[in-house]
Amino acid sequence: MQIGIPMALSYYNFYPFWYGFFTDLGIDIVLSDKTTKQTMSLGSSLVVPETCLPVKVYVGHILNLLEKGVDKIFVPSLQSILPKIYNCSKIRGLPDLIRNVVKKDFTIIDATLDKSEKNQGLYEFLREAVKPFGIIDMDIIKRASKAGWKVYNNFHIMTRNGVEYKQALSYALADKVIIADNKKVYPINVALIGHGYNLYDERVSMKIFDKLEKLDVKVYTAEQLTLEQMNEGLASMHSKLYWANEYEITGASAHYIQDKNIDGVITVNAFGCGPDSLMLERISRFSRKNNKPILHLSIDEHTGEAGFVTRLEAFIDMLYRKKRFNIIKKIDLSSSRLKKDKYNNLNCRDLIQ
Repeated sequence: MQIGIPMALSYYNFYPFWYGFFTDLGIDIVLSDKTTKQTMSLGSSLVVPETCLPVKVYVGHILNLLEKGVDKIFVPSLQSILPKIYNCSKIRGLPDLIRNVVKKDFTIIDATLDKSEKNQGLYEFLREAVKPFGIIDMDIIKRASKAGWKVYNNFHIMTRNGVEYKQALSYALADKVIIADNKKVYPINVALIGHGYNLYDERVSMKIFDKLEKLDVKVYTAEQLTLEQMNEGLASMHSKLYWANEYEITGASAHYIQDKNIDGVITVNAFGCGPDSLMLERISRFSRKNNKPILHLSIDEHTGEAGFVTRLEAFIDMLYRKKRFNIIKKIDLSSSRLKKDKYNNLNCRDLIQ
């Protein structure tokens, strides 16, 4: 038994669970290769130009799995994660999109998760996912879901304690929980906001984590926050949850914008993403209100690395200059206070005498 999983879109949020779930059932997982320029080109050639970059990348990963000879590919339709809380239309209609653009003979496992509808919850979703393999016993499916949650929870324990994404994923898949203290002190702290598929796909994000590390910047992400912290962030913006990914965008942004230890916020979003454009507008207003510097980086398959790096370096340089100015200002203020106190004390002694 073998199932193909594209390393795109929801992979970056839910793969730890899927790994534990399918592995417990004895189903081998075949992952697509890392995103390359060819992946983007092939995916882009099959869809209309207006399609967002993450979906183009996803189509390219489907083609990559087919080249590997995989005949069953997991293409879930994640409609709603909570009642009346929805994903964007492209993610909701992903199975139909793949059927229409990829004209090859293979089985699409299009399990549907829709918590806004009856009888389309998690267990129904999992049952649909394994039905093509002849697994229909709900006791077995529930047992496997526990194995999935174990891997998923271990992964999030590590990311919330500051373990880097790839390292946390590697440990979790190996059934390990390792949290190492990173005592390095960074001069600049930045919150990096974006969907997992825009941040952790190294080709899409142009290895932004590595670039910030070279600039001696400490990076914080939504994965390091609890659900309660992101909910508090949403509430502080007087924003109601509508999109399924507002926690990792709006909630995380609002939390970090109010965090005094964070020097600036960087968002990474795909050009033409409707839900993101609405969320980023509110985030921009909130950042101005709180006087927090923010940089919006928009990406598509034509984004050049040179311009990307220039904007990133200029923003970080601005944060360094601002922090240096504030430190000097504090020193000058403290110095002037000392001089003033000394002068006042002398006057007081003269008066006493």
